[in-house]
Amino acid sequence: MPGACRPGRRCTPGDPYASRDHLTALTTGKAVKCRQLDVDHYGRRVVQCFAASVDLSCRMVADGFAVERYGRLEC
Repeated sequence: MPGACRPGRRCTPGDPYASRDHLTALTTGKAVKCRQLDVDHYGRRVVQCFAASVDLSCRMVADGFAVERYGRLEC
């Protein structure tokens, strides 16, 4: 979202509002379930989330609303 990218960092391109709206459309009315895959070197959980049987990360990338940034997705 605007202001979320710190000065001096390379920001992910795209329209954050369109991305948010697309994710909302993918999840509205569906149960969202996530499972932890790993913990990164900052101590943050790395998770994979699904709405019904749709992998949300893979779908967002495939639909052009997100980019692979920290590794390869297994879609």
